[in-house]
Amino acid sequence: MLIGEVSRQSGVSTRMLRHYDRLGLVEPTGRTSGGYREYSAADIRRLFRVECLRTLGLSLTEVGQALDEPGSTPTELVGELIRHTRARITAQEELLRKLERVEAAAPAQWGDVIGLVTLLRALESESGARRQQAVLAQHRGTALPVESLVEAALSENDPNVAGALLWSLARAGGAGLPDLAAGLDSPDIEVRRRATVAIGAVPVAEATELLRRALGDREVAVRDRAALALGSRRVAEAVPALLDMVAAGRSDVDAAEALGLLAEAGASAGDMVRRMRDTLADTADAATRLRITQALAEIPGDAARQALVDLTGDTDRTIAGTAAAILRR
Repeated sequence: MLIGEVSRQSGVSTRMLRHYDRLGLVEPTGRTSGGYREYSAADIRRLFRVECLRTLGLSLTEVGQALDEPGSTPTELVGELIRHTRARITAQEELLRKLERVEAAAPAQWGDVIGLVTLLRALESESGARRQQAVLAQHRGTALPVESLVEAALSENDPNVAGALLWSLARAGGAGLPDLAAGLDSPDIEVRRRATVAIGAVPVAEATELLRRALGDREVAVRDRAALALGSRRVAEAVPALLDMVAAGRSDVDAAEALGLLAEAGASAGDMVRRMRDTLADTADAATRLRITQALAEIPGDAARQALVDLTGDTDRTIAGTAAAILRR
């Protein structure tokens, strides 16, 4: 079979067939009476094998090795192809996300595109200072897509950058809440905690509902962030979690301040004090009892004052002295 017929039947261009011939990959072994090279049935079978292997992503060199080197094993080569393909897919998916974010920003001119891509690249920098600068530079006319801000907020370790991201998400209002809500479902505790903190920075009613959801998280690190955020919003459902934080010594000062805000906003100060008295009676741990005594200073009203008066007679001199000092103040 001559080269033109092989090309028509196989779908491989004559140019590529000649390239295979030069490489020694598929060499026509026969000759016509006129001296033209002719492909035998064995040559066609080899061509078929070459094309099959190329569909797997093998280079022409790798195809030749697979067909001609006796020691070449499919397992090792295919495994390497899988690793390369996954890396390529990851890179392409990242490029697609970047393109989608550029498109969502609706840039009017190429200068806007360049500005946005510059900020996106800075946001991915290993330098915390550059990441923070990218977030804070948005006021100059180019805004980062909210999806990028959320993605960064859920992975950021640098507290300065995280603070800038929270500021930016707060300015975006509820735009980032759907993606932040997805973060609450992450199997990673730290991602859920960061999502809760970020949601707490968004001053809209929808964020409050998401914080209520986070308050039921199985991990205390997430519940604590939700409780503090809900307390600052005067949501009484946070009271039990805040009391637990005070007793356990987890951000107890912040939790006590949140309890005070809730009491001032109408939450039952009497019920808070009753629960605190119960804990004081049930534990002999001096540090826990001292934290509760100090937290009583944040609760307005007669119930808290009476509890402090009673504590001035406590057998622990540190607690008695603390209660007395609070009353004097």
